[in-house]
Parts: sequence; structure tokens; C-alpha cells
Amino acid sequence: MPTTASSTDTIQIRGACPHDCPDTCALLTTVENGVATRVQGNPAHAQTGGVLCTKVSRYTERSYHPERILTPLKRVGPKGLGQFTPVGWDEALADVAQRLKGIAARNSEAILPYSYAGTMGLVQGESMDRRFFHRLGASQLARTICATAGGEGLTYTLGAKQGMKVEFFAESRLILIWGSNPIASNLHFWRYAQQAKHGGARLVCIDPRKTETADKCHEHLQLRPGTDAALALALMHELIVHGWLDHDYIAQHTLGWEQLRERALQWPPERAAAVCGIPVEQITRLARDYGTTRPAAIRLNYGMQRVRGGGNATRAIACLPALTGAWRQRAGGLLLSSSGHFPVQRAALQRPDLLAGRQPRTLNMVTVGDDLLRESSAAFGPRVEALVVYNSNPVAVAPDSGRVVRGFAREDLFTVVLEHFRTDTADYADYLLPATTQLEHWDVHLSYGHTDVLLNRPAIAPLGQARSNAQIFRDLAARMGFAEPCFADSDEELCRQAYGEQVDFGALLDQGFAPLALPDAPFADGGFPTPSGQCEFYSARLAAQGHDPVPDHLPNHELPGRSSAYPLTMISPPARNFLNSTFVNVQSLRDIEGRPLLEIHPADAQARGIADGAVVRVFNDRGSHRCHAVVSERARPGVIHGLGIWWRKLGLDGTNVNELTGQALTDLGAGPTFYDCAVEVEVAPANA
Repeated sequence: MPTTASSTDTIQIRGACPHDCPDTCALLTTVENGVATRVQGNPAHAQTGGVLCTKVSRYTERSYHPERILTPLKRVGPKGLGQFTPVGWDEALADVAQRLKGIAARNSEAILPYSYAGTMGLVQGESMDRRFFHRLGASQLARTICATAGGEGLTYTLGAKQGMKVEFFAESRLILIWGSNPIASNLHFWRYAQQAKHGGARLVCIDPRKTETADKCHEHLQLRPGTDAALALALMHELIVHGWLDHDYIAQHTLGWEQLRERALQWPPERAAAVCGIPVEQITRLARDYGTTRPAAIRLNYGMQRVRGGGNATRAIACLPALTGAWRQRAGGLLLSSSGHFPVQRAALQRPDLLAGRQPRTLNMVTVGDDLLRESSAAFGPRVEALVVYNSNPVAVAPDSGRVVRGFAREDLFTVVLEHFRTDTADYADYLLPATTQLEHWDVHLSYGHTDVLLNRPAIAPLGQARSNAQIFRDLAARMGFAEPCFADSDEELCRQAYGEQVDFGALLDQGFAPLALPDAPFADGGFPTPSGQCEFYSARLAAQGHDPVPDHLPNHELPGRSSAYPLTMISPPARNFLNSTFVNVQSLRDIEGRPLLEIHPADAQARGIADGAVVRVFNDRGSHRCHAVVSERARPGVIHGLGIWWRKLGLDGTNVNELTGQALTDLGAGPTFYDCAVEVEVAPANA
């Protein structure tokens, strides 16, 4: 199959979806006369099955969008207004390199990269860029904004981000869909869940929101945000008192059973029901079903860990399959992330040896709002003088966005943004550099929802003057005088380095994907990748850090109450047709979403005189945001849903829901607490 389309023939190019989704679909792009005309799922890839979500099936609309940035741009107006003039690559690269050199000469840690999962590709997301910043000695970035609480909770319990193979959910007899809305965000898992349902399996959704997935399950436990650990501990209580345990598996393959047993017995269903705000009967019935059904599986997702106790909650839930011996069967166990199965050669890709013994500070991307406003100090280090943003839109997606905006608006902050469009963040750039989309570059991928490696070939030549992320950092390295041979590696060479000899690159070239050779039931005989080799109910590693070694329920940072000025909890689940802030500017998808919405329960709406469709003001001490209300029982009383993440500039008053979210961190992983947010809502003043 050709590398790119250069003839007049109609051809298909194999690729991979780059977006932050567990499915990591295999793509086929139809190219006619050098133009991509259709993107579809590759039917040869079992996990994709020829099916794509609505968003990615319209990927050509994104690549050929009329507002696509196709030439380097230099700011000519005030920051935030998005006023730019075109410049050539030579001028842009020379100026950026000169500015970075000047700052680095004073203190290279005053330069901060900011990136996340705008592409999940190992080459365009974490290869040449990391080499560049390691060689420069810039501040490191703790990339925590999505999944670190859950990831660390899983790692301290199971040893790695590993679990069931997703395809075996089709054989399960009971599936708990916990903190996930797969109809919107994990479509191909939902296919397997439907197969199980048609075979007689029972599906239970555990989620504060009555999602589209909850509508299709046999039962929905609509618990309060941040109370998942309490529910898990109550399930354990019932497993213990009724003897629904696999004592042999516990004895052979777990560590800390007595300590966990003592903790769980403190959580009878009545106590958990009061904390979670659900009927006792739901807890006892779920415990009975989970304890007596084989095989039983849990599809855990990251929504439930974006609260103060997210890491502990993940730990508690991850203990459940070991208690019942669910891991013995390939259709039993748990899946949160499969990414720990992939043998990525990250040191080869990222070259941390280029630090040459230096140990730059690490700043947390969640607290960028505070960090951009900090002055130099002995504790903090130098003030951030330069920011290089790629694969992210922090002005829209980072919490406490009022402070983020103030930080980005600093006239003395030199900001470079690699982008496809003039996002909220791009409006604050000093230089805006045009990046390629997935149809225009090489990349290689892992997945956090299945266990296949995927290769992405460029289907078309880069549009305009766009360059791949790796090429832009390669060019900047040359301008900075970085002479190490690793800066000459091409994008295709980086694809080969990502897995080294661990994956057959020839197979990737031939078919576009390569399954990992893994056992069907990874922990059937124990063998957990923890220090003890066992499922660790008790974690000595956590104890050594001063944490509770046994999972427990931790109340939210922000607990609304009757006497509180902010009596409602706001969570901000994704709008179905966006992916974080990606696709918001694709008109056909935005037309489906309509406008920024807030779901509110009828009782809460009535108490505030809010009618369906009314413009409301949501507010707390951090800021306020106006949007339209949807009065709906998708929300439970006391909880509202700010569906996101809209670009701020498309909001009624230039804000989005992150005007309200805070920078407090999770118990483990120093992650964000987007769903741990107390607010109040009122009808917006008529003159607003």
C-alpha cells in the first residue's frame, strides 16, 4: 500500500484514530487525486469492525476545514484577540529559537512545555518534542489532567494499567459499567456489552448521571459524585458476611486480606447508602449478583476518579475481582486501562539521557492557572517566561480557567502554540505554527481499551505549509544548534523506534495493526506485576509515602450542604459529539450539540424558578458561566451537569464550565478534581 496518494488512482490508506478514546480505531482513508474523500473504520481490524463514531467519521471536515491554519502566524494585536499576520517558516523558527535561547541562557527552567492527548500518537505526542525539551533543560510537565488518579490507584493495586481483554466482555454474565458512558465514549466496548446482553447477561450502570448508557442497562445506580469507594466497600462488606468469596484465590494471590476485611466491615450497606444517596436494596442486590454470578466483569472508566478520593476509589473497585476470584475466567475481572501491556520503548523515543544529569523542576499541568501567575521564589523556582503548547487547549480545558486566562494574558510571557485552528489558547499565542492532522503524518499508537498496536501512514500530503509536530521540533532543534544525531531521526524512523524489536514493524506496514501476544486471562494464576506479585489490598508503597495503605472513602474537597452558599455539585461530562475541546469547531457536529447546556433536576429547577431552555448563571467563588438549562431527570437532585468542553469564545459570555472548576488535586496521582465542584445556579439577569 503506498505511503501517500500521489497518483490519479483512487486508493485507500491504512491509519489509526489519534484521539483520546479507549477504542483507538483502525482507519481506512479513501484518497482520490491526492484528496482524502472518506474516512471509515477498517473492517479487517477486529476491534474496529469497520465502525467509527460520528466524530471521526467526519474527519475530512476537520482536515479540510476552511478555518484551518496553513501558514505560520505572528501576533500583531493584544493577547487574546487572535490578531495575527502570516510569516514564513524561516522567520518564525529563527525568532522562536532566539527567544528561547535568551531565556535559557538565564534559566532554562523558565521554559515550560504544555501538551497532552490532542493526539495519542507516540511520535507526534511524545518523541521529538521530549528530546527537544530534555536537551534544552526546560521544566518538566506532570501530564495529569485526565487519568493519573485512576492510573496510580490501579498500579498500586494490580501493579500496572492492565486488565481484561475487552473482547471477552462479550462472554460475561454480569457487567458493571462504572463511571463510564460507552455509548458516547467507548463505542466498541458497548458492542461487546450488547453481545453479552443478548446472550442473557445483566448490565448495571453506576454513574451520577442518567446517561444514554444507563438508559440501555438493566439497572442504574445513580450515586452522588465522589462516593464510589463507599459503594465498593459496602459491596465487599456483603461479599464477606455472606461468604461470596474465593478463599483460595485470596490466600494464594492477594496481600493484605485481613486489613481490607477490617476496613470493609466498617461499611455496611446502610452506611454506604446514606453516603451515596441510593437505596440500600440496590447495594445488597448488586452485591448478591456480583458475588454469585460467573463470570462477572467490571468496565471501569475515568469519570469516577476526577474527585478528591479518585485514587482510593479506583483501588477499592480494583480489589473486587480478586475477592471473588473473577480473574480466573477470561470474561471475568476488570478493565480500566490496557496501556500497561504495551512494550513502548519510551527512553529510546524521549531520550531522557539528553538531560545530562540535570534535574529540572516538574510543574503540574492541572495548576497551570496558578503557576503562570507565580513570581520567582526559592520554593517555586524561576517565573515561567516561555510556554510551548501543543496537543492541548489549556485555556479551554484546564481548571479554574479565569486564572488560566490571566496567566496566558501576561505580556511578558512568550507563547508558542502548535495547532490546527485558532482555539481559545491559540488566541494568546505570540507565534502560531501550523501542524498536520492525522491524515498527513506518520505515527504509531497503543491503546488503553484494547491490546493491538496500530500504525498510521500519511494518506495525503500536508496541506499548505503545515508540518508535523515532530518536524517542527526537529526544525527548532536545528535552529537552537542541537547537533545530536537523534534530532535527525525522521518520523518514520521514530515509528520504528517506538517498539523496537518488541513489535513486528513489518506486520504493521502490511496490515496497519499488530495484536500483542498476551494470555486470555492475565491474572488467572496471580502473577500481578506488583512488588509482591499479588493483588495488593495493602500497599506498602503507599504506606511508605504516608498514605493509607488500605483503600477507603475520602469525601470530596467541596461538599455542598444546606447551609452552604453553593449547595449543588457540578460535574462536567463530555458532550456526546465533542472529544474534550476537539471537534467543537466542526460545524456539523456543533449543529448536533446545539449550544452549551446545563442539565438540572426538575426539583432543583423548580426551587430556583428555572424553566427548561432558560439562560442560567452558574457560579461559585472562582467565577460564573452562563448557558442554557435543560430540566431533566438525567440529573439527580443536588447535582448538575455542565456538558463540555465548549470553546470559551463560543459561549454566551466567553466562558465555559471550567470557569467554575478548581485546581485542588486528587489523593493519588496529583490529578484534577473536575467533578468535585460546588456551585449555585440562578436565572441569569435579563441585562447580563
